[in-house]
Amino acid sequence: MSDNASPGSKAFIEFKCPSGDCDGVFRLTLENMSQPGYQAVCPVCHTPFEFDEVLRSKLARMLNLIVVIRDSEDLLGDAMISVNVAGGSVKIPYAMMLTRLNTVITLDLGGTKTDFHLRVEPSGAEMFR
Repeated sequence: MSDNASPGSKAFIEFKCPSGDCDGVFRLTLENMSQPGYQAVCPVCHTPFEFDEVLRSKLARMLNLIVVIRDSEDLLGDAMISVNVAGGSVKIPYAMMLTRLNTVITLDLGGTKTDFHLRVEPSGAEMFR
C-alpha cells in the first residue's frame, strides 16, 4: 500500500473500528481509500470495511484539497488568521493552523456518526517557510 497522497506528502485518515466493541483503529491513506473497490480490514478484529461511492467521493475531494494546499505553500506561508480577543487581535500564521490543529471529519457510516481524524505529514522541513 502506497502512503503517498502526492509527491513528498502523506495524508492519513484514522477512525475506530465501527464493528461494535472492537478497539481497533484503521490508519489508511486518503489516496488508497478514495480508489473504487478499496476495502480496509480492521487490524484487531479483521472485519472488512468497504467504502461506498459517496464516502470515496468525499475522501477524493479531501485529497484534492490537500494537494491544492500543498501547491499554495508559498502563498499560505505569508498568510495569517486574525483572531479577535479582549484588548485587540492575535495573528496566527496559517501554517500553524494547518500543522498544530487536529482535523476531525464526522461522517455517517450506516446510521452511526464516526469521527475520521485527518493526519497530514509535512512535505519537508521547508513547508510554509
